[in-house]
Amino acid sequence: MESIMRLATFQYQGLRRSGVVDGDAILPFPRGAELLDVIRTGSVPDTGAAVPLTEVRLLPPVEPPAVRDFVTFEEHVEGVRRSVSGAAGVPDAWYDAPTFYFTNPYAMIGAHDDVPVPPGCRALDFELEVAAVIGREGRDLSPAQARDHIFGYTIFNDWSARDLQSREMQVGLGPCKGKDSATTLGPWLVTADELEPYRDAEGFLRLALTAEVNGAVVGRDLLSNMGWPFEDLVAYASRGAPVRPGDVLGSGTCGNGGCLAELWGLRGRQDPPPLKPGDVVTLTVEGIGAVSNTVVPGTVPEPVPPARKRPRDRP
Repeated sequence: MESIMRLATFQYQGLRRSGVVDGDAILPFPRGAELLDVIRTGSVPDTGAAVPLTEVRLLPPVEPPAVRDFVTFEEHVEGVRRSVSGAAGVPDAWYDAPTFYFTNPYAMIGAHDDVPVPPGCRALDFELEVAAVIGREGRDLSPAQARDHIFGYTIFNDWSARDLQSREMQVGLGPCKGKDSATTLGPWLVTADELEPYRDAEGFLRLALTAEVNGAVVGRDLLSNMGWPFEDLVAYASRGAPVRPGDVLGSGTCGNGGCLAELWGLRGRQDPPPLKPGDVVTLTVEGIGAVSNTVVPGTVPEPVPPARKRPRDRP
């Protein structure tokens, strides 16, 4: 496949389209040609007349069949663990393998979409991540094999209701409603070959990451500070299970302010404060681009009663 810098999915004149980003414009594919088709086949259709980016709404590049979100930054683990559970340090088990959880594939939102506060949430947070998108099906891959199964990369913002997450994870399972409401994916998909010049001697992509809230920088890191490169993540995800075209694998949140909860854990207080309606979160990744979402009011949760306790005197 020819080298393509950026591929996008967008809404234009009421229609969902995909195409190639060229400077400040998009060259659309024919109607009905989805970006996932390009990912599966590696074949790029002919493009039409340029459409200015200012006239389109950027959608998530893909509608992923599955979304795995890893936790690969040691600094993030240390800070958030202290914030969520009060525990110090990094669990020994973290070093064994790249842990992940499955998140909601239906919660993907575009690069500039509004983000409602999740129902019942009083401690909304962002998470600055990069995601790999699978291009070829595979199973039981080695890390070397896995590299050829990565089609490209995009920015991944795992919006998090920290108060809900902290309570529900006391049950002993992974997060559910604490991570269920929204994930920004975008602004487009950058093909893997375009980011090869950023690969360092250890095989990591050395991309600068920056997080801003209302124009003020709250976090900076390098993607190369991951504990494992993306090839290891794909190989581990494929162990005994398939990875398929369009699957999204998040890097996990970077350190040094990649989310507010990390800073809360390190400082012992909610500084900076949780996100509120009107706040604008902008995440920038070198070589990919930027996404910027505005927090808006959410809905009041419909009440669900607590569990009925089992009667102790029944057989």
